[in-house]
Amino acid sequence: MNEAQAPATNAAHQKTDPYAWYVLTILTIVYTFNFVDRQIIAIVSPAIKEELGLSDSMLGLLKGLAFAVLYTMVGIPIAWLADRKNRVNIVTISLAVWSAFTALSGLAANAAQLALARVGVGIGEAGGSPPSHSIISDYFPKERRSTALALYSLGIPFGQMLAFLGGGWVLQHLGWRNAFLIVGIPGIVLAILLKLTVKEPIRGAKDAGAPSAPVSFREGAKALLSIPSFWGLLIAATAASFTGYGVAMWAVDFYKRTYAIPAEAIQTITIPLGILNGVAYGIGTYLGGMLTDHFGKKNKGAYALIPGLGMLLTIPVGVLQLWSPTSTMALFWTAPFLVGLGLYLGPTWALVQTLAPANMRAFAVAFMFFILNIIALGFAPLWVGGLSDLFAQSYGEVTGLRLALTTLVLSSSIAVIAFFWTAKKLPADWARATAGAG
Repeated sequence: MNEAQAPATNAAHQKTDPYAWYVLTILTIVYTFNFVDRQIIAIVSPAIKEELGLSDSMLGLLKGLAFAVLYTMVGIPIAWLADRKNRVNIVTISLAVWSAFTALSGLAANAAQLALARVGVGIGEAGGSPPSHSIISDYFPKERRSTALALYSLGIPFGQMLAFLGGGWVLQHLGWRNAFLIVGIPGIVLAILLKLTVKEPIRGAKDAGAPSAPVSFREGAKALLSIPSFWGLLIAATAASFTGYGVAMWAVDFYKRTYAIPAEAIQTITIPLGILNGVAYGIGTYLGGMLTDHFGKKNKGAYALIPGLGMLLTIPVGVLQLWSPTSTMALFWTAPFLVGLGLYLGPTWALVQTLAPANMRAFAVAFMFFILNIIALGFAPLWVGGLSDLFAQSYGEVTGLRLALTTLVLSSSIAVIAFFWTAKKLPADWARATAGAG
């Protein structure tokens, strides 16, 4: 559908149309599939390691860098296209592509073939979030974007929950190859539903006076990097994501190895991990958006202060989780860790959409993802895997992985500092970005 035909309103403060909530729901489901397909390799990781004879370093490469390189590289040109063309079409095609390559991952006979399939998943997923963020921001006014994007970000904990629950069951009963096939194929059906029911909104419909002409890469990067709080937000979100991906991609390996859980009992870990990701991580993600939209009415710095406090919480409870004597205690400390980690998601992406002009929102998300994912998604799993192999030479595989995961305290600390710094700069930058908007 042509943008001019889509239902929209220029009154930013008008009550949100029920159809906007439908669009948000569909895009959140798409994002859930995104993370199921991204996370599933971490669930079946122990079985892949055993069958293909891989080291932790190679597993880290498959979980992170093999996926992230083209995911980040392709994201920029796709976002350039999304700021100019139909965003719904882009998300639809991307969903079909990454779902197909996820299914193909189950046919891999060796590490090289699996790496190529993961590259394909990365290429497809590059077209997911940037245009989705842009679509959501044209259905919701800036005063409600943190909540809307926090709800969209629930795709992360829900996706991880489904990956843990479904992946663990399939791994235990049908093998790791079928896990890829089962989670990949339904995404193609969802792509058809998305195309048939979601309308392309008018760009800048919720921002009065928003410019309509798209910008070049150079102009966009220059505009974003001229905003002090964007720098702080970029560093903070990258560091927080580094911690998140480092833990998530090695969680099953950690529990199985540390607490000597046999393969036939793997669901005793994947089920509680799935529930915790869906509930605790989901609560943190929702609270991050709700609290910042509430407290941000009086102090815009809350959009960074609350995420900073959340990351501060992850440090002590994260260490307690990793060094707990039993798996039950480790799971207990995982809950507050996931709540704290989830607080930054909604506020971060709401800030990106608010600080960036309406004509470059997809670009702004892709630019953010370009830096964030090449470092966090690309290198966090590899960082943990490489250090695990290194420490294992002196301390054994169990303590080696524990020590490697403990080093993520450093990235959490960087996130705390950067979020608090951003909170001080944000009110002035917010005022400049929204001057003249309704």
